[in-house]
Amino acid sequence: MIQTQTTLESSLNITLPDGSVRTYPSGVTGLQIADSISKSLAKAAVGVKIDGALSDLSLPIQKNVKLEIIRRQDDTALEMIRHDAAHVLAEAVQSLFPGTQVTIGPTIENGFYYDFARNEPFSTEDFAAIETEMQKIVERGAPFTREVWDRDEAIQYFKDKGENYKAELIQDLPVSENITIYRQGDWLDLCRGPHMQNVKQVGMAFKLLKVAGAYWRGDSSRAMLTRIYGTAWRDEAELNAYLTQLEEAEKRDHRKIGKDMGLFHLQEESQGSVFWHPHGFTIYNQLENYIRRRIQGDGYVEVKTPQLMHSRFWEASGHWSKFRENMFVVPDVVPSTEEGGKVFKEEPREFMALKPMNCPAHVQIFKQGIKSYRDLPIRMAEFGCCHRNEAHGALHGLMRVRQMTQDDAHIFCRVDQITDESIRFCNLLRAIYKDLGFEDLQVKLALRPENRAGTDENWDRAEQGLRDALDAAGLPYEDLPGEGAFYGPKLEFHLKDAIGRSWQCGTLQLDFVMPERLDAHYIGEDGQKHRPVMLHRAVLGTLERFIGIMLENYAGKLPLWLAPVQCVVATITGKADSYAEEVVRDLKSHGIRAEADLRNEKINYKVREHSLQKVPVLFVVGAREAEERTVAIRRLGSQDQNVESIAQAIEALAHQCKAPY
Repeated sequence: MIQTQTTLESSLNITLPDGSVRTYPSGVTGLQIADSISKSLAKAAVGVKIDGALSDLSLPIQKNVKLEIIRRQDDTALEMIRHDAAHVLAEAVQSLFPGTQVTIGPTIENGFYYDFARNEPFSTEDFAAIETEMQKIVERGAPFTREVWDRDEAIQYFKDKGENYKAELIQDLPVSENITIYRQGDWLDLCRGPHMQNVKQVGMAFKLLKVAGAYWRGDSSRAMLTRIYGTAWRDEAELNAYLTQLEEAEKRDHRKIGKDMGLFHLQEESQGSVFWHPHGFTIYNQLENYIRRRIQGDGYVEVKTPQLMHSRFWEASGHWSKFRENMFVVPDVVPSTEEGGKVFKEEPREFMALKPMNCPAHVQIFKQGIKSYRDLPIRMAEFGCCHRNEAHGALHGLMRVRQMTQDDAHIFCRVDQITDESIRFCNLLRAIYKDLGFEDLQVKLALRPENRAGTDENWDRAEQGLRDALDAAGLPYEDLPGEGAFYGPKLEFHLKDAIGRSWQCGTLQLDFVMPERLDAHYIGEDGQKHRPVMLHRAVLGTLERFIGIMLENYAGKLPLWLAPVQCVVATITGKADSYAEEVVRDLKSHGIRAEADLRNEKINYKVREHSLQKVPVLFVVGAREAEERTVAIRRLGSQDQNVESIAQAIEALAHQCKAPY
């Protein structure tokens, strides 16, 4: 019996991406499998995916798995290239600047960074020397080799080297976790991996980008380190395309556009909160009103819920334990007492919190009165102002704020309505994105995280419900294991902007947990109480961030219906002032946002200034236009000018300025 078991375990079934199954001895490596398929594949291989997880080619495989060989030209290889480039950066820095301690160096979107501890911070002036040293290291092409060390010996080794940060990292790792070290020639680093076969596979398509300060482990009470950011790609063409994108992104920075156009500002005394100026708030209102029209047409009811809610709501929903550190909490009012001329104030026993999201409040509205199965679905929407205590260093213009307005909604439905409601939302989102100029859309399905609420049975139902909806809607998607919310899986909608950047905006989350935790129910056809399903959904995400994305996507040249000023009537001479004012009145009467520029300036100066302000249409008027009741029309970005009667011009412009819905 024991012999048979050993025989069974001595061979493995390896399923390849084409569905074919091959048998190998237990302990076979990814590299050996690649070599058995073809010598050229083994030579091109940089890593392997085992049951969807990236791994080293050299690791022995001990069980039946699905396996995919990763070649350097594959998209998946980018993560490994960047991971290995971070190690090359760390080796180069320690080679050039002895005594520097290395700490952590993960991959990030489009690149990597490494944090260094050094008495004198690094600057961009150090980059040329570091990049040259990195090129030498890549050229040497040392193999990456993985070693498992004894925990205590590893701690002592790094302490003896003066690498106290590494020693601390090892001390804090779970006792059950192996201590893995990767060597590249004479240099080594603590790392979970995986890595490619050798350093040469990193290639030369890398560049260091910037430096920044970073607290050790993100703790402001601990040492300030120097973070060096870099990017790495498969070839020079990809690198150059990305650097060009960065240059274009810098020109399109929404903070600069917002300042030039006078849309908004932020200031130190109210970090993470936006001061909207009249023109900026016009954009905000136009976008909100457009979404409002859309959702009203799709059967939503709009509600308004309190900003400040008792902590008991957040405890019941689960947010208090999961999200507490990101909430602004205030003590409930405690009356003062006076004795003997002294004022005494009791310690607060209860707490309120500014809401970071709207879902528990919407459940409270749902629970008012008895709901029947016939009432469902209920699509409850709110432009809810929410607050999240984002770290100071994470704040970034409109893209990351502390006070935000979500185009939020919750759909309360029956289980049999999940697919139809999910399809309906996907169609609504796609229509809205198309109206706003975004048609390149990717969908990702974020699946159950390790730390989650609810039963596996409900998670199975929720994940399958979203898969069924995506299949029925004909939307291709990518799985994101472990990325779901704590109460349910979610769909993430990623759009691409004009310069190829991807932004995650819309979401749809399927939730069996919160209705149970907050005791929401409806009366079913059988006369019994049943739990509704909650679909948490947002199209834009937050208005602030989406406006920032649109400003950068359009480089400030917003579609006519969103432009804060749609038309400026500019005079050539003071003799046309009264006519210009008449034209502005006529434009406004047709619902067009218009202003007059009657300044005593040359017309070319006015044209340049309004171009910088991204005004889409100029009506230029002089004495002749006033006499003939015409306007000379100039459009943003065009040198052409055509003359039309005022009635014809306004009628055409009014039609062009209409919102898409």
